[in-house]
Amino acid sequence: MDLRDRPSSNFNERPGAVDMLILHYTGMRSAAESLDRLCDPAAKVSAHYQIDEDGTVWRLVAEEKRAWHAGVSFWRGRSDINNASIGIELVNPGHEFGYRPFPEPQMAALEELARGILARHTIPPRHVLGHSDVAPLRKQDPGELFDWPRLARAGVGFWPNFSVEKAPNPVSLAEIQSLLRQIGYSCPQTGVLDAETVAAVTAFQRHYRPKRCDGALDTETGSRIAIVAQGIS
Repeated sequence: MDLRDRPSSNFNERPGAVDMLILHYTGMRSAAESLDRLCDPAAKVSAHYQIDEDGTVWRLVAEEKRAWHAGVSFWRGRSDINNASIGIELVNPGHEFGYRPFPEPQMAALEELARGILARHTIPPRHVLGHSDVAPLRKQDPGELFDWPRLARAGVGFWPNFSVEKAPNPVSLAEIQSLLRQIGYSCPQTGVLDAETVAAVTAFQRHYRPKRCDGALDTETGSRIAIVAQGIS
């Protein structure tokens, strides 16, 4: 792994232990532009690492420090994800500037880096997440082109065998909302298909059913929600 240092001043002290890994895409036109922003004190954003498309890994903030990457976020009852997470930015133009697949050198570097992070910190598979998982109303990254199954095969994260595993299909919207909350998403428990519920379903689809990311509660989406909830409980 080609690891280089580009220290950012955008961090503060971490109040506790690390138990989450959050993946992002940069959503900017170039790797250099992203690095400059993550190191700009005026931007007030950062991540622990950036991985370029050629596999170069930039270390920006020490893992023991609290980087500023997740923003307003929520997962499994917690609302300050930065406190307990390590953030990795993957260079990709994102949906605004020409979203594209993540190339092999970048994915290989991510696997190596992430395995090292998991060796240094106690991070359960259910806590390897995308930015859209913890901020579904605001974020889409790393998006539907990110290869979550590959990462899980490398020992990083959770991916069920959907063709084999079974779980009772949810029969009501209220049950789906409950299962999404059980998985970790911020989702109201109202039985109403509101904007927050649609955002949570869409975020789930981006992670676990990337061929359809429209927030619609079709049978396959409901089945996958139930299987994931069963697997992470």
